[in-house]
Amino acid sequence: MKTFGIYILIIALLIFSGCTDTGDEKYVIETELGDIMFEVYPEKAPITVGNFKKYVEQANFDGAYFYRVVRMDNQPVNPVKIEVIQGDFTGADHRFPIIEHETTEVTGLTHKDGTVSMGRFEVGTTQAEFFICINDQPELDYNGKRNPDGQGFAAFGQVLEGMDVVKEIQSGETDKQSLKKKIKISSISKLK
Repeated sequence: MKTFGIYILIIALLIFSGCTDTGDEKYVIETELGDIMFEVYPEKAPITVGNFKKYVEQANFDGAYFYRVVRMDNQPVNPVKIEVIQGDFTGADHRFPIIEHETTEVTGLTHKDGTVSMGRFEVGTTQAEFFICINDQPELDYNGKRNPDGQGFAAFGQVLEGMDVVKEIQSGETDKQSLKKKIKISSISKLK
């Protein structure tokens, strides 16, 4: 019985000391429509999360907007349809070098409802563009068919609160996929 009590004490100490922390970090994107809180996974996607953190630590959000939304009704020519909102951390004058592409095959993360991921054109062009998935988007994963190269995109986080804000941004009026009124990102900050 004494041993059982010691185990309970050790578990309680671990919980209250924070030793059960997974290493995931939480951030908030502040927009004019409301806040989006999400966590990132540095242990699973260290390169992509490291890139994201550099932009946050730079704290220069001049030119940071959600500017593109992809819905079922604004991508008629693409046979592989997706739903995302896309933003840019900062203006072109404040970009860091491109990063290595961490596929979902490497990280084990997938593009599900609320996944935060990095945008790209070709593999090796990821820099400061990011997007948030609306609904599950398996075609954005490794071997997905959205990009002909099958490499997918680099998922690195998950929205915890604020999907209502994400959906409000997605419902904005567009010219093709560009928002007619971009949604300003006033700050992205790490939660204590």
